[in-house]
Amino acid sequence: MPRGRYSFHDLHDHTPLGEEHFHCATGPSGWRYTAQTTAPGGDPNGSVDLTIDELGRPIRLELHTGAWQVRAAALDGVTWVRTDPTGEHAQEGNAPAHAIIGASPAFLIATARLLRLEPGGPATRVRLVSFQPPVLAPLTVDQSWSLLTRTAHPADTGFLPVDNFLVSDLATGDQHEVHLAGDVVLAAPGIELEDLDTPPSAFP
Repeated sequence: MPRGRYSFHDLHDHTPLGEEHFHCATGPSGWRYTAQTTAPGGDPNGSVDLTIDELGRPIRLELHTGAWQVRAAALDGVTWVRTDPTGEHAQEGNAPAHAIIGASPAFLIATARLLRLEPGGPATRVRLVSFQPPVLAPLTVDQSWSLLTRTAHPADTGFLPVDNFLVSDLATGDQHEVHLAGDVVLAAPGIELEDLDTPPSAFP
């Protein structure tokens, strides 16, 4: 069950944006990721609780920032409820999408699990609902994912595959690479893996 810490920074000037202290685990019914997020000064400012099934579909998401919270799941596409802390301004929504994306590295792992790409295969288009801090307003985005390479790296439990993905935003044409080892993000734009207490888990 990997435990560790990611740090976030601005892509333009590298200003620190906070950290995410996480743990995650695979199981017979899927994968769960939970985390607490902190501001650059160390104050708590949110949390992530994501569960996906064995096919990579989000069956439960609770996402919190200081001012907003979202509960979502794969139901008739992606269905969600977004509320303020008091619950007085709840907004329900639905979009014909495959999964969810957000600031947490958890969403990169979940999307890769959903797509199950093979190295050198064709790019796959995926529609996602994006919830970005600080207000978690829903936005439907279209991305293209392709798995460029898969290399085996030695680990305590044998060899662990490291996948290098190319992700394209189909609306803007922006492209970036994402490096995953099992259920841990090794590198992605604006995300750094700072600490990892135990090796990544390999999906079955």
